[in-house]
Amino acid sequence: MRVTVTGGLIEGYIDHELGVRWYKGIPFAAPPVGDLRWKAPQPVVPWTGVRSATEFGARAMQLPIFGDMNFRASGMSEDCLYLNVWAPVTTDTPLPVLVYFYGGGNVAGDGSEPRYDGAQLARQEIISITVNYRLNVFGFFAHPDLSAEAPYHASGNYGYLDQLAALQWVQANIASFGGDPARVTIAGESAGSISVSAQMASPLAKGLIAGAIGSSGSIMGALPAIPLADAERIGVEMATSISAPTLAALRILPAPQLLEALGGRSPQEFTGVIDGYFLPDNPADIFARGAQAQVPLLVGWNSTEVPHMFLLQQHAPTMANFELMVRQQFGPVADQVLQHYAVTSDAEVVDVATDLSSDMFIGYSTWKWADMHARTSNQPVYRYLYAHPRPPMRSEMGDAVSGLAGGVIRGDEAKSAPQLTVKGAVHSADIEYFMGNLATNTVYAWSALDDAISHTMKRVYVQFVQHATPNGADVPAWEPLDVTHRRFMRIAAVSGMEDDRHQMRYEFLDTVLDGRR
Repeated sequence: MRVTVTGGLIEGYIDHELGVRWYKGIPFAAPPVGDLRWKAPQPVVPWTGVRSATEFGARAMQLPIFGDMNFRASGMSEDCLYLNVWAPVTTDTPLPVLVYFYGGGNVAGDGSEPRYDGAQLARQEIISITVNYRLNVFGFFAHPDLSAEAPYHASGNYGYLDQLAALQWVQANIASFGGDPARVTIAGESAGSISVSAQMASPLAKGLIAGAIGSSGSIMGALPAIPLADAERIGVEMATSISAPTLAALRILPAPQLLEALGGRSPQEFTGVIDGYFLPDNPADIFARGAQAQVPLLVGWNSTEVPHMFLLQQHAPTMANFELMVRQQFGPVADQVLQHYAVTSDAEVVDVATDLSSDMFIGYSTWKWADMHARTSNQPVYRYLYAHPRPPMRSEMGDAVSGLAGGVIRGDEAKSAPQLTVKGAVHSADIEYFMGNLATNTVYAWSALDDAISHTMKRVYVQFVQHATPNGADVPAWEPLDVTHRRFMRIAAVSGMEDDRHQMRYEFLDTVLDGRR
């Protein structure tokens, strides 16, 4: 079926079995190459005739960092600013829209990954979209000379600006697919969830979104935004390290060479920037004064975001080793940490160290987001904890594919590392369940219970996108977050609302971390 969008006419195809239209690889901005490297996304370059939209566009430049990623994209390129649309074949009324940002620590990921496929959600009478955005040094690089040449006198945040451009494209074009531009919900997991919180904090995205879903992470603690001067200093150091002191020298470098030289640096160096433009202030302060987008929020994290080894490293899980590592990590506030994360026997160490590790990694920042939005917005917040563990890997998979801590390992380590046995749900384990895409992941031996939980979680997404609440058919009754009596939905084999027994932990971490790490 053909659709006219910004730039020209596109033609997708119909999956008659699923009753879904697919449009892949739609450009939403000009290719950010040559002189457009490290510039805010520019308008789409128009084309003549009919552009085929049956293949995914190229994924953003990235190294093979995470062992659990699987791409269907047509290669890798700087020319990566494409999005993908899944829509029902027919619709009588304009449909609500879900725009999904992939995870990957701002250094990896792609909208073509099968776990993000939007077909199953589109079958539920919504339109589902995945968006590519620039990564690592291409998407989150600041430099004084870049700030000087930009009309808004700042640099960095190019990946976030790509997402913003995609949301602007959705506003201008989604009606052509049968969508309602007034009902656009943004969602993401991990770095994608951090992106959702960043878009909520940005004044530039106001009016573009009607709801938000965040799974594991917010910009208030995980990949936190840093001052422009600090980001520029890091950028200068990067440029000096590869003997490319000028913008001309940096822009002339072939993309693979630049990726090889700088793409493997820490994700903490590829984070958001308080630039006075996309982020006019620290996001925690924006949320504190209620200046964020005032939209309903569905937000939560997983029970075992990372295992106990995140804290204990190679040490055995004993009380003595737990105290040793806490004192090394937390120094002067270690005694307080040991009070809030108390252990009374060696048998408790794995569970408590897992809790602390997961909170340090990403749980705290997600709590901060939920708590702040509940306090300072006039909109409902629905908080969850996802606790259902993945089933065992299929026997024929052996150790060829790793599920380590949700895939938080380098790709070249995946084949040699044994699978970890952990309780609960690891980081990223929720994605296929929420998106209805268990069948796309052939690593695990999915059961009827997994299918049932995925059905419920998929309905949570669909209900929220359609009605701004997760409540509805096939979903347990869900209460909005009340900051005077905090309760959350525990999603597991048997799901239901629970009191938050760990509120004091998060309030303590807030005094230590303050949403600004």
